[in-house]
Amino acid sequence: MTQRKIPAVYMRGGTSRCLVFHARDLPAPGPARDAVLLAAIGSPDPNGRQLDGLGGGISSLSKACIIGPPSLPGADVDYTFAQVEVRKAFVDYAGNCGNCSSSVGPFAIDEGLVPARDGETIVRIHNTNTKKLIVAHVPVAHGEAAVAGDFELAGVAGRGARIALDFVEPGGAGTGRLLPTGHARDVIAGVEVSCVDATNAVVFVRARDLGLTGAETPSAVDDDHDLSARLEKLRVEAAARMGMAESAAVPKIAFVAPAADYTALDGVRYSARDFDVLGRAISMGNCHRAFPLTVAMCLAVAARIPGTVVNECLPVSGADDLLEQATHAPTRAGGTRSNNNPIRLGHPSGTLPIAAHVTTSDAGPKAETVTVYRTARRLMEGFVRVP
Repeated sequence: MTQRKIPAVYMRGGTSRCLVFHARDLPAPGPARDAVLLAAIGSPDPNGRQLDGLGGGISSLSKACIIGPPSLPGADVDYTFAQVEVRKAFVDYAGNCGNCSSSVGPFAIDEGLVPARDGETIVRIHNTNTKKLIVAHVPVAHGEAAVAGDFELAGVAGRGARIALDFVEPGGAGTGRLLPTGHARDVIAGVEVSCVDATNAVVFVRARDLGLTGAETPSAVDDDHDLSARLEKLRVEAAARMGMAESAAVPKIAFVAPAADYTALDGVRYSARDFDVLGRAISMGNCHRAFPLTVAMCLAVAARIPGTVVNECLPVSGADDLLEQATHAPTRAGGTRSNNNPIRLGHPSGTLPIAAHVTTSDAGPKAETVTVYRTARRLMEGFVRVP
């Protein structure tokens, strides 16, 4: 046989697609495993199309998930996320993907790793990239992960079964600290930014400080090579300030602006009243067509932290409401106060609500949970061929 056959499932998770493997079917972590993932996805491809593999030429379509037995007490499965670079022979494990996380619960149920319970099955997922726990609430019908439903996810055509994902204590996923620099706001490369680490580390910058409105289309951002170079320079310098190792995948970088009317990629017009914060996110050098879910979750946490450039984007009434809720919220042990109303994000494909529960105390802010909703679907199963 001229090619090796490896069992795999091809899935859509949220607004991404990924190859999903059992860890037992892959080599141990290291160069041999990376070689399999690169060949399966079709990297490196200097043409940026990944025609010789199952990738799609952009970061959201160049991903893999590896599922194995749990190494964390109380978890049902271990899940390792792999971001495969399109043009380079490199697999990055530095961060997690929130969209692909939504595919793990359905995979675990359909593969018999977790007993199915009709109605809803809870799958407790240990993400090895961030050492964090994700609790997936997966709709189940007839012993399998449900697909049909009435939940509409911006950026995905049609409707599907809604999967709730609770990211538990997401702060410090990559750096060990919610505010890696110790500040809600820093000046880096002459620009004010907020470096926040919740589910993934992200550098947030005001759109206006880049000469932007925040409503730009992804193609307009990608076509502005001077802007792309400036964003990458800012991201790399911020990574060093955050104490992070060099990586193309993390930290991510996003620019934000107060809510304003804009038109999404599908032609739908959104009013500033429909959401709270306008944002665009860069992933692996490209402006995301939706919004990387971990970046959206980090944005929601950042919106809860006074002094960040995200928090200042909230409407005055919204900021006042958050302050009022925090002031009158029940006091927890240690004197903390909290609020967790959803933040509504306006992104290129529509709007997205994210519920971030952040508490504050003398020790500073702490991200307790972030909850998001996705859909996922098994697209193909069988074997991937690797030369």
